[in-house]
Amino acid sequence: RFYWDFTMLLFMVGNLIIIPVGITFFKEETTAPWIVFNVVSDTFFLMDLVLNFRTGIVIEDNTEIILDPERIKKKYLKTWFVVDFVSSIPVDYVFLIVEKGIDSEVYKTARALRIVRFTKILSLLRLLRLSRLIRYIHQWEEIFHMTYDLASAVMRIINLIGMMLLLCHWDGCLQFLVPMLQDFPKNCWVSINGMVNDSWSELYSFALFKSMSHMLCIGYGKQAPESMTDIWLTMLSMIVGATCYAMFIGHATALIQSLDSSRRQYQEKYKQVEQYMSFHKLPADFRQKIHDYYEHRYQGKMFDEDSILGELNEPLREEIVNFNCRKLVASMPLFANADPNFVTAMLTKLKFEVFQPGDYIIREGTIGKKMYFIQHGVVSILTKGNKEMKLSDGSYFGAGAREVATGTGWKPRPVLKGLNGPEQSGFGGPSAGSHRSLGPDVLPAGKKNSILLHKVQHDLNSGVFNNQENEIIQEIVKYDREMVQQAELQQHTALYS
Repeated sequence: RFYWDFTMLLFMVGNLIIIPVGITFFKEETTAPWIVFNVVSDTFFLMDLVLNFRTGIVIEDNTEIILDPERIKKKYLKTWFVVDFVSSIPVDYVFLIVEKGIDSEVYKTARALRIVRFTKILSLLRLLRLSRLIRYIHQWEEIFHMTYDLASAVMRIINLIGMMLLLCHWDGCLQFLVPMLQDFPKNCWVSINGMVNDSWSELYSFALFKSMSHMLCIGYGKQAPESMTDIWLTMLSMIVGATCYAMFIGHATALIQSLDSSRRQYQEKYKQVEQYMSFHKLPADFRQKIHDYYEHRYQGKMFDEDSILGELNEPLREEIVNFNCRKLVASMPLFANADPNFVTAMLTKLKFEVFQPGDYIIREGTIGKKMYFIQHGVVSILTKGNKEMKLSDGSYFGAGAREVATGTGWKPRPVLKGLNGPEQSGFGGPSAGSHRSLGPDVLPAGKKNSILLHKVQHDLNSGVFNNQENEIIQEIVKYDREMVQQAELQQHTALYS
């Protein structure tokens, strides 16, 4: 079916381009190439008409696909059958029969000429195949839209430009067809320019130039219209051209906006932030800090992530979270040998937070309500003894920390994630440079982490945590205890050595 549709698409484009030229600029329509072209085209379109009765129909309202032949027949007869049938009538077959019934002498009479003109007009019914072309293009747009957004955008631009060029082509043929059917009056543009006996290529070029001048509203062509027929054709061209111009501007504007909606949403949001800062007369350095935060946090694109994830079912949501946090999981020894269900349950509670250079993350004496996991970057810890220690990718801190932590030299993107009690929060972290980090003294683990253990047991008894969240906390405490024991062992080994 795909190859058949593609073949029909080529036939339709060829018909819509060749038929107007043949009807308008060629007097002899009984030549073998013209007859063969029309016979083959009409045959294919009649075959397509029959196949439409056996092709499923998609109901766009509820995405239902009708495959019942009886329902397909009724639906097709009520919609596009009449247009498709009229555009598929083999006018040239009728013309051949009429020609055979008229002898050569009678054929030269005025009556025969009227028959020829009538068949020319009837041949224009084939241009109704434009409706099929639009339907096929719409189907292809739907396919590309479901596959690639960029391909869909390019397809829409090409279709719009192609449709405008096709209308210019038709209008150019019409500019010459009407005077020809009137036997070229003296005041028509063809007679005025003495082009009645010129070649078809010259006539088509001048007619196309005349039509495009009207449609683009830049002039009348070589000269202003004089006959009443030319005046009406000029007005028709201007109306069609103005309509196409308005459609092109509207489609192009909507297309450009839809190509990067997330960046446009970010720009609109930041304009509100700028107006807010201006309204409150914030200092310049403070405004720069807010600007840097938005640049680091959103990277010029803003998404309603909570809304997007909330619309998905749980399996898809978990897959997305696991994919987004894959670097964090790979860099953390805590997750290396952990149960996948445990890791997924923990990651689904994480959220992004971003901190800039100089931001205080944890201060000494504050209650440890959050736990942070560093996805990428470095943070620093300053103790009372002015000792500096580092934590980088894969480390975690918080939930009972007693020292002061400050981030310096941060990378401009979200790099940290964290846990807030049963909920999780995260923040962006630092890059290479002068970095400091949280050391073992900041993470009271093992026997030193009795505050965290007591808080977990109290919250569990009070119903704040469920069993799954308790397992997460217990796993963190267990890993924390092992890390501190290793650190103490290394310190003792260093002292004895």
